[in-house]
Amino acid sequence: MSLAVTTGAMCMCSFGTTPGNLTSTNNMTVLAEGKPMLVITDAAPMVNISSCGMCTSLANPQVAAATAAALGVLTPQPCIPATQVWTGGIVLVGGKPCVTQDSKCMCMYAGVVSITNPGQTKVVIG
Repeated sequence: MSLAVTTGAMCMCSFGTTPGNLTSTNNMTVLAEGKPMLVITDAAPMVNISSCGMCTSLANPQVAAATAAALGVLTPQPCIPATQVWTGGIVLVGGKPCVTQDSKCMCMYAGVVSITNPGQTKVVIG
């Protein structure tokens, strides 16, 4: 059993330096504590998943270029998530595939985005 994730939740990328915010845009009918729950397609960069500060992944071309220019000294660059869909911990609620606090979202720059605060504390699903 896990907590439902809603608009206002916080996430963290394994290569980010600060937490990001989550916003649901694909679901306005399934609510938890009066807030829209995230569904698996709520993974659009900078729309559903905000920046996690600075990216430290060398798989990110901007970080790799800046690091090469600094003669191999890791040089983080602004995080612009490159995510697709949420996986794991998905539960159908009202016929919609909803995200739980156990869900993860992969960034194509090798990061794993995980939930640090689900945005609510009362609705347990799964």
